[in-house]
Amino acid sequence: MANTKSAKKATRVAIRRTRINKNRVSRVRTEVRKVEEAIAKGDRSLAEAALKVAAPELMRGAQKGVLHKNAASRKVSRLTKRVKALKA
Repeated sequence: MANTKSAKKATRVAIRRTRINKNRVSRVRTEVRKVEEAIAKGDRSLAEAALKVAAPELMRGAQKGVLHKNAASRKVSRLTKRVKALKA
């Protein structure tokens, strides 16, 4: 248990940041899942629209520190490659 005033505040801040970061990770995963579902359906236009929403969300996650920058770039790249592979 925290004994000092600063330690108690640090605990509160950590709890608040954890909640925010979980929300960010969840939002990123949801958007990626939407792209993957559209790819599985074979609907290129839906997949492209979902990718336009997912790519900035991934990069924002990297910027905010919930994902590594290279991991976010890799995911965007692989999703883009899979969407382009769909027949028009």
